[in-house]
Amino acid sequence: MTSDTATTDLDALIDSCVASKDSRKEDWDTLAFQAKAGEEFRRAQIRYIGSGATGNHESDSRILPSEHFTFSNMRLPVGGVGPEHTHHDVEEAFFVLEGELEVTVHDVEDGTRTASRVLGYRDLIRVPAGVPRSLRNVGDGEALFCVIIGAQKPQLPTYPATSPMHGVTRD
Repeated sequence: MTSDTATTDLDALIDSCVASKDSRKEDWDTLAFQAKAGEEFRRAQIRYIGSGATGNHESDSRILPSEHFTFSNMRLPVGGVGPEHTHHDVEEAFFVLEGELEVTVHDVEDGTRTASRVLGYRDLIRVPAGVPRSLRNVGDGEALFCVIIGAQKPQLPTYPATSPMHGVTRD
């Protein structure tokens, strides 16, 4: 392999690994079904690596393929809520970029028992697989945070009986 070929291969490699902010789009539709339970559940997903557990986005060529995890940003309007849900197969991490995000974990046996923490700029929480969790924007402005899920293609989350999404369908 010549030096020029090696440089070209490296350029192609690095270009295939970049997902720029300018090539992302805020997807307000993937989770729009949750607005059936109230407008406070409306939020945008901004996918970078993998399509996550929120739908079939494999045809979106802007998303970098996932090998071991998914990475997206979530935009949550003022007062917005990420409903109580459980990822049974994977851990999930939230890393705050803007705003204030209250993260609540719910008791597996009794979803009415909870513990909450407010996270701000550059704070992170990891929620283990099988633990119900919910989110709420408690700040004065929009919250923007990273969502990392520990699998190439996570199972769809479930919504416990204590969740406002319990019984809400995706169609």
